[in-house]
Formats: sequence, structure tokens, C-alpha cells
Amino acid sequence: MIIATVVLAPRERQVLEGLSAGSTLAVVALDLKIREGTAAGYLKLAKNKLHGVSETPAAVAVGYATRAITHPPLLDPETLYLPREQRDLVPLIARGMGPAEMATELDRPVTDIRSDGRGLLTNLGARNRTHLITRAWQFQILTPDLVAVWVR
Repeated sequence: MIIATVVLAPRERQVLEGLSAGSTLAVVALDLKIREGTAAGYLKLAKNKLHGVSETPAAVAVGYATRAITHPPLLDPETLYLPREQRDLVPLIARGMGPAEMATELDRPVTDIRSDGRGLLTNLGARNRTHLITRAWQFQILTPDLVAVWVR
């Protein structure tokens, strides 16, 4: 399944790529020499173009799938071991779900979801949920086909 390419304005792309690298919005704004509120505005515009997603991890996932942002270098998935419980969280985080929504979706206690989420961040070497999407993309846990299933 293919998702149509999305074209972001240069600043929208720069803000989203900065966030995908694990930086906070404040740091991205500082790096781009713009105000944080301006960066937030660019992020909002990018999310609207990226199929109207509301969460930043979802925007990064759709950004990669639509080639709106530069793909990170791929890493060998054989070098990573993730327990199934952690791996199951990746597409849900990519959709922008929070722990309570994931617990309902997977029929598991929210405390287990939170624990597995922390383990997933550690195992992928991610700084935050948005960076987790980049790391999952690099290890090919998250693919355009997985994103295409929920983007419409």
C-alpha cells in the first residue's frame, strides 16, 4: 500500500526533522533561530498536511511514510532484540495513542503498558516518544505499509 507524497514547507520540514531527532520544540526553535511559538505554528501546519494527525510521533511516522521528511539511515534489525510486548507498542505509539488507549487496544493493564513503554525507549535508545518513531523506522520495525494501514 502506498501513501501519496506530502510536501512540507522548508520550515515545517526542519521543525519536524528536529523533533524526529529527539530534540524538544524549544531546542529546535533555538537551533532554527525562531521563537518557540513560531516553531509550534510550523509544527501545527505540518500535522495538518500530514493527514491531520494530532500527535507529534504520528506526524513523524506519516512524515517518513509520505517522504515529507528525510528518512534516517537504516540499521540492521538483527542487532536488536525487542520483546513482543514492547514491539506491539510501536504502531500504537506511531498512531499517537497514549498509555490508556494502548492498554484498551491490547487488553493489558496500563501499568504494564507504561513499563513496556519505558523498556522500549531504553532498548531503542530513544530520548522520547517522537525519537522512538525514528529509531523504530531505522530498525525497520515501523514501515510505510504499517503506517498506510491507519492513515486515511
